[in-house]
Amino acid sequence: MVAGWTKHGDGRTLAPGEVVKPSERLSWPRMVGFGAQHVIAMFGATFVFPVVMGLDPNVAIMMSGVTTIIFLLIVNGKIPSYLGTSASFVGAVAAIRAGGGDDATVTSAILVAGAVLALVGYAIHRMGVQVIHRIFPPVVTGAVVMLIGFGLAYVVARFYWPADQWIALITMLVTFMVIVLFKGFIGRIGILIGLVVGFVLSWAADRIFGDITAFNGSTGRVDTHPRVSFDKVAEADWIGLPDFHLPTDFKASAILLVLPAVIALIAENIGHVKAVGEMTGTDSDPYVGRALVGDGVGTVIASAVGGSPTTTYAENIGVMAATRVYSTLAYYIAGVIAILFGLCPKFGALVAATPNGVLGGVTVILYGMIGLLGAKIWIENRVDFADPVNMVPVGAGIIMAIGPIDMTITKDFTLSGIALGTIVVLGGYHLLRAVSRRESGPGRESHPKREVTG
Repeated sequence: MVAGWTKHGDGRTLAPGEVVKPSERLSWPRMVGFGAQHVIAMFGATFVFPVVMGLDPNVAIMMSGVTTIIFLLIVNGKIPSYLGTSASFVGAVAAIRAGGGDDATVTSAILVAGAVLALVGYAIHRMGVQVIHRIFPPVVTGAVVMLIGFGLAYVVARFYWPADQWIALITMLVTFMVIVLFKGFIGRIGILIGLVVGFVLSWAADRIFGDITAFNGSTGRVDTHPRVSFDKVAEADWIGLPDFHLPTDFKASAILLVLPAVIALIAENIGHVKAVGEMTGTDSDPYVGRALVGDGVGTVIASAVGGSPTTTYAENIGVMAATRVYSTLAYYIAGVIAILFGLCPKFGALVAATPNGVLGGVTVILYGMIGLLGAKIWIENRVDFADPVNMVPVGAGIIMAIGPIDMTITKDFTLSGIALGTIVVLGGYHLLRAVSRRESGPGRESHPKREVTG
């Protein structure tokens, strides 16, 4: 055994049906290769989402490495997983910025959400994973995931797509084709490829057609400007620390906007942990709470220095499924590689130069895919929408998120969009469930055969 991992066989080959367990490893050169593969798998989404949220992608990449290592330590190396940037906060962050919030406001709210997730994880670790299924049954979890995705539609429509509609359209179509036509690794990084193609086309359009007159995300108005500007790239150093900043603006309105994302993270993490358990042939339920604590602590640490919220990544789980190598050593190596990437400010400046039109073509796909993951949860759990207890609050909550609808509580406090929709879904479901049980009489439940709650 070296550094906690036992060498699997000769360290070079796997017999048919064999797997490399979390506590095992292959030869060091091979493990470095697997670690690099995990970095590539997470890279696209982990730097795209910070750009979409207006946060520093260099900080996000570096902190994804740091938080992955912390996560592995918290789960005692039992759940091999990578912590990349979470998409669940994108809508809330857009709403915070639309209300005048800056980076400090955004990361302060995210830090609180991470702390809440860690506390929920600790509670689940103490009480058992079934408690979360009772509070957030599949009908609620699926609805929250869906409204997080579809609730972002206005961001594309108002800010990204109008910046350069033709580049947005081409970027979207290229991404379509790559994801659908290419299998394996190329297909998995379709979002990244679409973004790169759109970036190059924007640069070429500046050279051929000149500046564009359209909505400028930097100024918030229509003006004439270049699609791509490399001024900040030229100013950035090749080697140095990312642009860290402290979360110093804790506002209740911003915090309430991001808290619904915690529900999505709970569902996401539980699903990923169970998937890893199935692949490795182990009982992963005892580690669900630890995984949530690890993700929550990771989000707190990342946002404390100006980074993005984290979550366990399905992309990396897919890599494990394809390679049958579940060694946590590969993730430690991936974490170190990501930290080294974060030490190149010029790279971060280049990513931050991505044109808004390109982001429009990419995010219209990402947001739609997030929303449809909610439907996937419903389908897999056979949620029956013939039951009004399921249908009524879910439908209302999703429309409130898509609107987005504002609800003024006091002069200085307004609930809107995703936050309001989540409250309606969660509160409305449990209220109607309680009322329907009372009306059906003692010992009876309304629609006992149709309602799926866990």
